[in-house]
Amino acid sequence: MSAAPKSRLPAALQPTEEDISLLLAAQVHIGTKNVEKKMMPYVWKRRADGINLINVGKTWEKLVFAARIIAAIENPADVCVISARPYGHRAVLKFQSNVGAQAIAGRFTPGAFTNQITRSYKEPRLIIVTDPRVDHQAIREASYVNIPVIALCDTDSPLSYVDVAIPTNNKSKHAIGLIWWLLAREVLRIRGTVARTPDAWPVMVDMFFYRDPEEVERDLEGVAAAKAALLAGEAAEAAEPAQPDWEISAGNAGIAAAASTLPSAEAGIDWAADQNTTSWADDAAAAPVEGAAAAPAAGW
Repeated sequence: MSAAPKSRLPAALQPTEEDISLLLAAQVHIGTKNVEKKMMPYVWKRRADGINLINVGKTWEKLVFAARIIAAIENPADVCVISARPYGHRAVLKFQSNVGAQAIAGRFTPGAFTNQITRSYKEPRLIIVTDPRVDHQAIREASYVNIPVIALCDTDSPLSYVDVAIPTNNKSKHAIGLIWWLLAREVLRIRGTVARTPDAWPVMVDMFFYRDPEEVERDLEGVAAAKAALLAGEAAEAAEPAQPDWEISAGNAGIAAAASTLPSAEAGIDWAADQNTTSWADDAAAAPVEGAAAAPAAGW
């Protein structure tokens, strides 16, 4: 009798070893000590310290299933991604820029799906939330207007009005960023925009991670300090006197040293005083000519 298949997904949608290692490195499988009854099928085991571990294989299956639902919507703008949790703000904004969906990062305005008078009124065909407990207002309004809901659910997350639950750790910034990155990449692969090769999508997963404002400020200060040091070094190099291109060889060094010890012939000359000048024309007229002096004696 043949062994049961490891996954119900086709071979093209199977995760690679790199994908599984990323999920484990981001601690996607780390759940909480509490478990909701509807989340029990996604729990693999319970550790000795009481932490429930999520089945990573089911996480990947539900992630691919959610990506197929998103890719089936013709207009990407009809998908609305929501994250009231700060760790998911950057992730949903990056998902918006790469996939083309609408993003609501921060507080969800009540009535955005039900009150047509509000300026933030939207009519999406699908919404994706980061945490069903924090984004409960969006899920409740979506249930009023029959909008399907995809949610990143931890072991203690309520599944009321949630149509597709992606079991994952939704309290870690790395786990949230990685799941949104994998979801965006899978959507682009299913659409045919990105090939199924490791380096086909150049966007790094770090772009989806939450960054602390203080950390960003420290990075900016470091860049500013590096630029200031570079400018100071260039100014110091410009202020140094230019060195001659020629060099005194060993043979000419002694001559140059001896010439520097000789007294200057022009040291006692005052160029401002009047100097005795000699007219060469006067000297030529005053000088006796031997032939002219001897002429009278010859009896001319």
